[in-house]
Amino acid sequence: MPSVSSSRHARAYIIGDVSKWDGPVWASIVMVASACFGGVGPLQAEDKPPPAVEVMPGAGVIGQPRRVTLEQNRSKKRHQGDWGAFNWGNGEFAGFGPVGVYGVAPWAEDWSSKKDPKNYTDFLDLLKAIRLNESGSIWLTLSGESRIRNWYESSPMLGTVGKRHSGRFTVRNLLGAELHLGTHWQIFGQLNNGEAAGWNYYGYNATWRRRLGLQQLFVRYEQKLLGAKTGVMVGRQQFLDAPSWLIYARETPNVQLSWNGARGYAMWERVRVDVYNFVATQVTRDTIMGGGFDDGTRLYGGDVTVALPRFSIAGQQVHSFLDLFWMGFHYGGKSAAIAQLKGSEAGTQTRQNGGFRWYGSAPAFEYDVSGVYQAGRFHPSKSAIGSRPVSAWAVRGVAGWRHSSSSLHPFLGVQAEAYSGGDNRRAHGTEGTFSAPFSPRNATFDLTRTIARANLISAGPLMSIAPRPFMNIRIRVPYLWRESVHDGLYNSSSPFSFLAGSRLRAAGRAVGLQPQGQVQFQLQQHVNWQLDGGAIFLTHRMRQAGGKNGTYMLSTLTFRF
Repeated sequence: MPSVSSSRHARAYIIGDVSKWDGPVWASIVMVASACFGGVGPLQAEDKPPPAVEVMPGAGVIGQPRRVTLEQNRSKKRHQGDWGAFNWGNGEFAGFGPVGVYGVAPWAEDWSSKKDPKNYTDFLDLLKAIRLNESGSIWLTLSGESRIRNWYESSPMLGTVGKRHSGRFTVRNLLGAELHLGTHWQIFGQLNNGEAAGWNYYGYNATWRRRLGLQQLFVRYEQKLLGAKTGVMVGRQQFLDAPSWLIYARETPNVQLSWNGARGYAMWERVRVDVYNFVATQVTRDTIMGGGFDDGTRLYGGDVTVALPRFSIAGQQVHSFLDLFWMGFHYGGKSAAIAQLKGSEAGTQTRQNGGFRWYGSAPAFEYDVSGVYQAGRFHPSKSAIGSRPVSAWAVRGVAGWRHSSSSLHPFLGVQAEAYSGGDNRRAHGTEGTFSAPFSPRNATFDLTRTIARANLISAGPLMSIAPRPFMNIRIRVPYLWRESVHDGLYNSSSPFSFLAGSRLRAAGRAVGLQPQGQVQFQLQQHVNWQLDGGAIFLTHRMRQAGGKNGTYMLSTLTFRF
């Protein structure tokens, strides 16, 4: 079993230093057996692996130590790019998603050091920088992920799907290759397939079952220009340059979210800008290598991020980043329908999002504050009904304290968020319900996607301990209220039907308690096992309206290279 070689290593781990991970590793399944033979050769001090739970870092404040230094992130054991001040922590403020040893976006990883076999530190490093010419200017990086997930729900979707004691089993496979043509050009492609089965299951569609699809395929050109690292990406690609609670990579279903279009960025030492214009990938038809353009779903906008000057609070130096963004949504389907007193009104929506995110960390505390205002129009499907203006908002804050010297390295904090609601009694006028239609990250809110970020206030404590470098335990206990008693409660695609009409006010503002827990084991560099469990305890008035309490349990085994 992986172990910390001394208490000094444990203390270094929690304050952001990298620690050595000695000892044998666990072997879990046959498909990863070849990856479980440990490292290749001795590691130099600057190449010691990061804390095991940081191998695949998550996005947003999750109670994990994220103060990995710029120098450590540029070591041969972590694979961020050359992003200046944005290499701090998990690197997500560079605009490509979080990156540790691996990244949420494989194309954001930099494996160039592995062109020299002397830099191998893992058995599979030989797949990460395959030289295709003698000079090494042309080389290939292979990447992959296999995820197996089992989950159980006692009363799915608050009892509204007509299933009891539902069990689901899903498998997702991703296989990618990035061709580097000199120092300026890269071509990245990725295939996806997914399988889904179980008992008393529900909700499977083309985002869960995929025979074989083209997940990503784009060309990237990078060049130093005006002192900045500039780049252009054209083609099908992931997009992660936004607060993860607003838009992310569709992490729960098997088929992740991808976009088609162009993106341009420029990154100086402490400032960066990003502009983009995309249409969504169509996934409703499960055909071999299928997935065309969904012209009715669009994402466009721009972003400016600044690494702020360091400042001190209570004698501790704070690293912080300020992200200012404008983002446009255009979408239709179930998620675009407007709830009414009874039923809903179909149509399409265009929303302009103006917002900010301010993140900071110091040795003993961490915070993340963000907000969004939405304007735009709702266009009903019935041409006789005029369009309606949109005015909605959301605010979110996470703050916590960490006791670095403790053997359990506890993180104690609070998470609070609010998402505006509308008035279902009105068939005309301003629509006020906040909408986040593009797969925001569920793990920071509700992993089952039972309750969505609309007409909701959530607040409660969160805590985390890391008793061993390869193990992390997290607990969240939020209490939920509706922001407006004249608007319903929403799941990931639509409002719950039981909360409508006269029951909107009768059910009251309080929704209930939603305790959640997670245990994560980084069994080996390539293998992660995560257990999640939780419950939803509705108020008496919510149950009278038709909702049901429920519990869930998930087991997720992931192999990456």
